[in-house]
Amino acid sequence: MIGLERRLGPLDAAVIVVSNVIGIGIFTTPGVVAAMLPNSAAMLGVWAAGGALAFAGALAYSELATRRPQAGGEYVYLRESFGGLAAFLTGWTSFVAGFAGAIAAGAVGVTAYLDRFIPGAGRAAAIAAFHAGPLTLTISSRSLVAMALIIALALIHARGLGPGRWMQNALTLVKVAALALFVIIGFLVAQPAAPQPAAAPAPPGAWHLWLLALVPVMFSYSGWNAAVYVAEEIREPERNVPRALALGTATVAVLYLALNALYLRVLPHSALVGAISVGALAADRLFGSAAGGVFAALAIVVVLGSMSAMTLAGPRVYFAMARDDAFFRSAARVHPRYHTPAVAILAQAGWSCLLVLSGTFDGLLTYTGFAVILFSALAVLSLFVIRRQGEPTTFRAWGYPWAPALFCLVGFAIVANTVAEAPGVAFAGLGVMAAGIPVYAWTRWRARSAARTA
Repeated sequence: MIGLERRLGPLDAAVIVVSNVIGIGIFTTPGVVAAMLPNSAAMLGVWAAGGALAFAGALAYSELATRRPQAGGEYVYLRESFGGLAAFLTGWTSFVAGFAGAIAAGAVGVTAYLDRFIPGAGRAAAIAAFHAGPLTLTISSRSLVAMALIIALALIHARGLGPGRWMQNALTLVKVAALALFVIIGFLVAQPAAPQPAAAPAPPGAWHLWLLALVPVMFSYSGWNAAVYVAEEIREPERNVPRALALGTATVAVLYLALNALYLRVLPHSALVGAISVGALAADRLFGSAAGGVFAALAIVVVLGSMSAMTLAGPRVYFAMARDDAFFRSAARVHPRYHTPAVAILAQAGWSCLLVLSGTFDGLLTYTGFAVILFSALAVLSLFVIRRQGEPTTFRAWGYPWAPALFCLVGFAIVANTVAEAPGVAFAGLGVMAAGIPVYAWTRWRARSAARTA
């Protein structure tokens, strides 16, 4: 029987984590976070807290992956602990928005930077438009370039772990080296920002501000668990998945803190508030307007690396779902020559292209951002359920039960606070998730019908 091959080592898997996490968000999210918090200390504190929570989650996922070294990540853990519907909804959200939406957003973002070097690549003016029910599909130079990038990455990863791994490793090496160089040179040449009037401390009981700020922060950290999606393709997963998650998550946390510290050194907190592109502002302040081209090239590499990692990781979730008859059965096919879930990879690329044409990816990502935190918390909670089964394991999460319990507590508090403070966004996100329930019912009916006729 044709199956997935274990060809990835610990460094390959750590690269997937780093590249999945670090996207254009680290250049844009700090402005959103600054607008939610009263001062620089609070801003750095929430990024440090996000890194600590991500590391605690990575430890729990490490144990889960050693117990269940299969493709699919959260889908597998929730299936084992909370049943098929909970597992399906995490996979559904990943397909509809989590991976495909992020890939679509990244591709459109790349066109904006490419336009600096290839004029017209980011032009949004419609060449043609079509109506598909309530959606309007717009063809433009921007959408054509974005779809070309999505399809190219999908074809590379469908062709095997060999070419996909080499491309991923190269993009990540350039990305991490460039960001580290940006931080080091930035601190060497930076002139401290002009002193600002002391910011008023946060009012008593302002924990809801921290919880709200943790939503974009944790969304920026999302992907720290990426290695578990490809656990079925990692050599000696009992040893190498924990190594990959720890190394990848720690690398991201250090880079994120260093970048935010640099931003706050060269720009006052007030200048960060609401800024759309904090990275570009810092680069201009440090190196002048001539740095714009260099920063645009860096942004292209950063986003392409993130898109590539998601193109690799996401389809393993749908592959696992299809293997359980919880998704289109063709998504469970493994290419006979390349040993990849090629159909699942191309299905994700097709949906991403549709999101690019319809322009709906921004809304989906906004609505489902807290769902990423919700399902991560449920996955970590499943560790308590799986441990009660008494199975032996080669790795036990450090800090158990306190670290995973804290991760779950903060995660559920963030979700509850989002519902209370931003009910429109929260209920829209819950609506996206709920739309998967009839799809799940259909897959169960189809599976039962197939079993009766077998």
